[in-house]
Amino acid sequence: MSALLASLIACACSGEGAVAQEPAPAPAGSAHDQPGVTDAGHAFLKPAGWTLIRRDAVVILEAPEAGSRVALVDARAKDADAAVAEAWGLYQSEVALDPITSVPVANQGGWRDGRRFLYRTTAASARRLSAQAMRSGDRWVVRIEDLTNAVSGKRSADLQTIREGFLPVGHVRESFAGRKAHRLDAARIEKLKRFVETSMKALEVPGVSIGIVQDGQVLFAGGFGVREQGKPAPVDADTLYLIASNTKPLTTLMLAKLVDEEKLAWDTPVVDALPAFALADADTTRKIQVRHLLCACTGLPYRNLDWEFAAADSPATITFDILARMRPTSAFGATYQYSNPIAAAGGYVGGHAARPDLELGRAYDLTMQDRVFGPLGMRRSTFDFDRAMRGNYARLHGVTPLGDLAVVEPARDRQMHAVRPTGGAWSNVDDLLAYVRMELAGGLLPDGRRYISEKALKARWASQISTGRNSWYGMGLDTDISTGTPILSHGGRMYGFRGDVIWLPEHGVGVVILMNASTGNVLMEAFPRKLLEVLFDGQPEADSMVEAAATADRQQRATSRQAVRYPIGETRAAALAPRYRNAFLGDLRVETTGPQTVFDFGAWKAPVAAREQADGTVEYVVMTASSPFPFVAGVSEGRRTLTIRDAQNTYVFAEAD
Repeated sequence: MSALLASLIACACSGEGAVAQEPAPAPAGSAHDQPGVTDAGHAFLKPAGWTLIRRDAVVILEAPEAGSRVALVDARAKDADAAVAEAWGLYQSEVALDPITSVPVANQGGWRDGRRFLYRTTAASARRLSAQAMRSGDRWVVRIEDLTNAVSGKRSADLQTIREGFLPVGHVRESFAGRKAHRLDAARIEKLKRFVETSMKALEVPGVSIGIVQDGQVLFAGGFGVREQGKPAPVDADTLYLIASNTKPLTTLMLAKLVDEEKLAWDTPVVDALPAFALADADTTRKIQVRHLLCACTGLPYRNLDWEFAAADSPATITFDILARMRPTSAFGATYQYSNPIAAAGGYVGGHAARPDLELGRAYDLTMQDRVFGPLGMRRSTFDFDRAMRGNYARLHGVTPLGDLAVVEPARDRQMHAVRPTGGAWSNVDDLLAYVRMELAGGLLPDGRRYISEKALKARWASQISTGRNSWYGMGLDTDISTGTPILSHGGRMYGFRGDVIWLPEHGVGVVILMNASTGNVLMEAFPRKLLEVLFDGQPEADSMVEAAATADRQQRATSRQAVRYPIGETRAAALAPRYRNAFLGDLRVETTGPQTVFDFGAWKAPVAAREQADGTVEYVVMTASSPFPFVAGVSEGRRTLTIRDAQNTYVFAEAD
C-alpha cells in the first residue's frame, strides 16, 4: 500500500474520537495466502482455506466447499488447442466435456496468445467449466476452472486472487509506484478520445460519454455516438444514464454526511437505527452496523431476482421483505459477497435517520437531494424515472438470444426503483465529475468550502473485505493497488448500461465513463488501463483487451444465435403449462398467439425461444436484450415446473391451477 493511501485511511479510522472498528481483513498479499510455483516455475497463490494438491504437472487448488477446483497445468503442447486437450487429460476430470466455443484472451500479466474454452454443462449439475490456455515464451500453461455455481458466486475474491497471482516464471509486475503522472495535455487527451471512439465501434456501443479531471480542473467532458442506435441525437456530457451501482458510493456519501451531523455513527447497530430491520438469521442481524450495509462483508449472497420480478411501483419496503428471507452463506467478514438488497437497506436507513416521519423511499430521495445532489451541484441527477426519461437521456441496449443489439425495454429497469439506493440513480458526466472532484479534494468544494469532514469521507475508503490479491472493498467503494498507485472506483452494470467513476488520489486525476450498451463491458477495465498507459507511459494492454473482447463477443453472439429455436414450435408450446407460480417472484403466465409464445410476469412480458441441452433438458430464454437467465423445464410432484437460478439461489415456478 502506498504511504499516501495508508495515511488517508489512518486519518479516517484513527485519532481522537475515532469510531471503534473490528480489524479489517488484509487486502493484499495476505500472510494467509500461500505462494507456490508449478513444476515449470510459474508463480501461484493458494487462497487461505483452500487445499493444495500436486499431481505431476498439475497443481490443484480445491475450495473449502468440496467438489470445486482450479487446476494449473503445465503443458508440452505447441498451441492452445493441444494444450487444453493435454491439460484435461492430466487433470483427469470425470466430467464429460461438451465444448461450446473458444474465445481469445487479452495479452496481460506476462501471458500471451491466450484462449478461453467454454463448456456446456447440464442444468442439474449447476456448475461451470472453463479452460484458459496461455503462453509464456515457448511453453503453454492451462488454468482449468471446475466449479459449482454456488462456489463461483461465493468465492469470487478467492478466484480473483488465483487469477491475479498466477504469473509466468520470471515475470515482474509493472508498477507505477513513486512515478509522477504526466500532465494530461491535448495530445494525451486525444489518445484517450481515440481509444474510446475506436473501442465503441469495435464493441458496437451506440453511445459513450466521458469526463476527465486533473488537479481540480475539468479537462474534457463530452460524448461520442448516439443516444439510441439508428437515431441521430448525440450523447454528450449532459446526457442522463441510469448509472446502476455507481449509485452506491453516492449513497455511502449521504451516510457519511449523517455521521458528520451525528445523526448516525458508523458503529450504530442497524436494529437501533431502524427496528424493522431483520434477516432470516438473527445472529447476523444483531452484528450488522451501519458501516456493514455497503461493505459486501456480511456473508449475504448476491440476490436480485426477487426485486427484478416485482412490480415497477413496489414500495421501498420490498427491500426489507427480501432481507427477511435472506441468510448468509459465509461467515460474517469471511469473504467478499456483493449483495444488492442490504446495500439498498443502507440508503433507506440513512433516509430514515434524517427524516423518520416520512415513507422510506421519500425520505431517502429527499436526503440524497439535500445532502448530496444539491450541495455538489449535481443538478440533473435524480431517482425519478419519468423526469429522467425526458429530453437528453440515453436509451439502453443489450444483446438478444439471437445475437442482435436491441433497445432494453424501460419496464425492465424500472424495477430498480424499489431498491434505488443500490443502483437506481440517473446521472451524467457533468454531475459525476463534480462528485469525483470532491473526492479528490478530500471533501472540499471548488470554491474552497468544506462540504464534509475528511474523516467521514475517507472512512468509506478503508478496507472492509478483500476482493483479490491487491484490492479491497470499503463502503460502496473499490480500491486497487495492483499497479503500485491506488485506484478508487465503483462500476455499474445494469441491463443495457455499463459505467465507472474512477480516481487516482496520489495524482489528482479522475475520470467518468458512461455507456448505453452492455457490449461495452470490457471498457470498465480497459478504459482505466488506457488512462494508466497515457499517464505513465505504461505497457500497451488496453487495446488488446478490447480487441479480444470484441472478437469473443462476436463469437458468443453467433453461438447463441445457432443454439436457440425461435419461435419454439407447437410441440414445445403445448408442453408448457398455462400458468406457473413462485412464492417469491409471483405468477408466470404463458400465452401463445400464432407461432409466438410469450411469458407474462405482470410487470413485464416477452416472447421466448427454446434451447435444448445435451441431456435433453429444454430451457426457455426470454427474447429481449435484458434477461440472461434461462428457465429450465421439468416436473416435480406431478406438476410442470420452470426453474431459474442465479449463483446461489434457485427459484422454481410450479404449475398452478
